[in-house]
Amino acid sequence: MTEATHLADSTAAMSLRTDPPAVDVYIFVDEATGVDETTTSGWETEPFKSLEFAAYHTDTTNKANTYIFKQRKEGKWEDATSTAVKKAKKGYEVALRKAVKQVEAAARLEEEEKKREASRLAAEREAKSIVLNQDPSLPQAKPIKLRDTIAFRGKRVKVNGWVHRLRSQKGMTFIELRDGTGYLQCVLTGDLPKTWDAQNLTLETSLSIWGVIAPLPEGKTAPDNHELAADFFEVIGQAPSGDEAFSNRITKDTGADLKADLRHLVLRGEVASAVLKVRAGVLRAFRKSYEDMGLLEVTPPCMVQTQVEGGSTLFAFDYYGEKAYLTQSSQLYLETCLPALGDVFCIQESFRAEKSLTRRHLSEYTHIEAELAFITFDDLLSHLEELMCRTLETVLTDPKVAPLIKELNPTFEAPARPFLRMTYEDAIQWLVEHQIPNDEGEPHKFGDDIAEAAERRMTDTIGKPIFLTKFPVEIKAFYMKKVDGDPRVTESVDCLMPGVGEIVGGSMRMDDLEELMGGYKREGIGAEPYYWFTDQRKYGTTPHGGYGLGLERFLAWLCARYTVRDCSLYPRWTGRCTP
Repeated sequence: MTEATHLADSTAAMSLRTDPPAVDVYIFVDEATGVDETTTSGWETEPFKSLEFAAYHTDTTNKANTYIFKQRKEGKWEDATSTAVKKAKKGYEVALRKAVKQVEAAARLEEEEKKREASRLAAEREAKSIVLNQDPSLPQAKPIKLRDTIAFRGKRVKVNGWVHRLRSQKGMTFIELRDGTGYLQCVLTGDLPKTWDAQNLTLETSLSIWGVIAPLPEGKTAPDNHELAADFFEVIGQAPSGDEAFSNRITKDTGADLKADLRHLVLRGEVASAVLKVRAGVLRAFRKSYEDMGLLEVTPPCMVQTQVEGGSTLFAFDYYGEKAYLTQSSQLYLETCLPALGDVFCIQESFRAEKSLTRRHLSEYTHIEAELAFITFDDLLSHLEELMCRTLETVLTDPKVAPLIKELNPTFEAPARPFLRMTYEDAIQWLVEHQIPNDEGEPHKFGDDIAEAAERRMTDTIGKPIFLTKFPVEIKAFYMKKVDGDPRVTESVDCLMPGVGEIVGGSMRMDDLEELMGGYKREGIGAEPYYWFTDQRKYGTTPHGGYGLGLERFLAWLCARYTVRDCSLYPRWTGRCTP
């Protein structure tokens, strides 16, 4: 019971009570133990709680003389002064008038709510009474994907998809439908928007809609400049409303961690889906480039018992009682294919247990790798340049992929050839001249592993792709061939792109058996598990080289994404393996 209702009820009850003949009345008030109820006697053993209630109570009681006592904290009763009683009575009357008004207002609101509910129920009954049936006199509808809508203008079609956008106005409902292949504006008119299903549509509800696609008149806009005039629809899967509504789960203010938890919903957004469509186009383009350049695709294993890039970044697991790892790179296996299959490539996942939370690191990433036989280091650099430029030319002329890249990265331009060549030693000098320190805050010196931030700053300043070459032996993998005449450095290369940094790492491989055995020893690696790799130097060795390209980094550069996490379907990084 509300305070307002209690006060109003108290007044009504007092006005109905029948009192005995007039006698002296003694009223007691105890704020600690009293109760302000009309059923309370007000006697010393059953006091009221407030002086206000007691004062008003005495005014509605048949009495001769009234004496009001108020208990002090010490437990003694003392007379309430006439001034205090008068003030209390006035205060109670004011509160009572307010309470009555509140009760009356609540009653009006309740009545209005009843009317609204009655109106809503009537509208619901009316909407549910409308039963839709397809018009049998209409032409048979052709089921199509939204990517094919232009070819079916003027014809009756059936489309399926999810409600991507929704807008209602008097007598019309506009639905932008999405099916993963495209978008289509659909318009419900006539009885269609009056139905219960139409009036309760929510974002991400799945639908089937029948109708005819027609071009839009001048001045109107919609995807592909046309819309479907619906003649029938049905709900396949109703998405929730309220707190669980899609628009309440994903908003522009949703934090990065929650977006990662809700990646399955984020993927439905235009930006996330566009990046993944570009990703698919880039993969097709790489495969086409490799085919045109004469390389064969192979599929090496992902469960291995050898390391490639250092033991500290291996994901280990038990393999039928033996120790095994998730592959860091397929390079060693690709090398074994050269004598049998010629130049080869693979596009597979690689795994690095590197506890790095930078915007360009993933624990699982798509690795595009290739190995080529009978080449020189210059041949390797030319091959890499040709591969990336061919691939870019393909995607930038693809009628489906190119517009998406333009939306994601409006200022992107394919790099000019040749790429800038810069040795590691020249890069160290550049960093010193531009006063960019190493991780210890000191000037860079030969032998430093150039940190990501410094490398990216240099690349962004130069503003073009860089082939950074000839890294020191100590900071590169055991299998990289040394430069003839300068045993300090290797025939190695990193390709650096503005905004991202390194996207490719490659080298010429050791083709001399004795040199390879020295590489094992230098890194403290036992040669026995690598017998199958070592045998390549026994049975017809040859100069050869290869590389690995990180697809997500390539996409971050191409699509102007801040982090590679946006370029993976379900990204995995340190501490993140969900969903």
